[in-house]
Amino acid sequence: MKTLILVLIFTVTIFSQGNLVIIGGGKRSADIMEKIVELAGGSNAKILIIPNASSEPIETGEYQKNEMLKFGAGNSEVLYFDCESANSDSVLAQTEGATGVFFSGGDQNKLTEDLLGTKLLAKIFKIYEDGGVISGTSAGAAVMSNVMITGNELKNLDSNSSYISIEEKNIQTAQGFGFVKGAIVDQHFATRKRHNRLISLVLENPELVGIGIDESTAIWVKQGGVFEVIGKYNVLVFDAREATGLRKDESGGLFGRDIKMSVLGKGDVYELIKK
Repeated sequence: MKTLILVLIFTVTIFSQGNLVIIGGGKRSADIMEKIVELAGGSNAKILIIPNASSEPIETGEYQKNEMLKFGAGNSEVLYFDCESANSDSVLAQTEGATGVFFSGGDQNKLTEDLLGTKLLAKIFKIYEDGGVISGTSAGAAVMSNVMITGNELKNLDSNSSYISIEEKNIQTAQGFGFVKGAIVDQHFATRKRHNRLISLVLENPELVGIGIDESTAIWVKQGGVFEVIGKYNVLVFDAREATGLRKDESGGLFGRDIKMSVLGKGDVYELIKK
């Protein structure tokens, strides 16, 4: 009985009661937007837009608010704040009654700088745990995992030839929000040829599943650790949890056998928790 209780606690810790819709960037197709609004409650929804990652937060916030309303959300509001006001009563009051949160694209580091360790982020987690939907695109997708890809390389500094190797200590990561545990989320994936950076991180962290989401594509993470692909293109999954021969050479190159790769399309389902 104790073992069963521990398993249940562990499962709830990884996957709360809400839903995640994680978008790889680019244009958002109608089915993605409709799913976000549906999960937030449709005409009863109140979806908060957080545009802090954007270089033009006011324009981005208003556009995304209107997009939610266009697809049937009963209410959508833009939440304007910085790292100093993220604990203020006035900002926290705006979260009352919210059934969804949407993180815009831009620079994911701005999002974590403004939100990590704040009362506002705790409120957002409470919205999720109470059954709400948390969504984000591009930078708003990168922050979803506990290990967050910052976008910077540490060894290869030539921006004209990004991610040309599979090696350790090259892909910079930072603390993300951790809505998805047990995985690393990457975005703009096939479009920007980011395979090497995600493979590198999976080989460095073989306990984590690498999820690469392409543009105009999303994963809908449901209860129980299952996600479904929605949108137009592909999601690639790299799984080294049962890989063999993981090693590195003297220059830091990473190697391994029996790494599983899945190429998923619309309607495909993937189980993050092993049965």
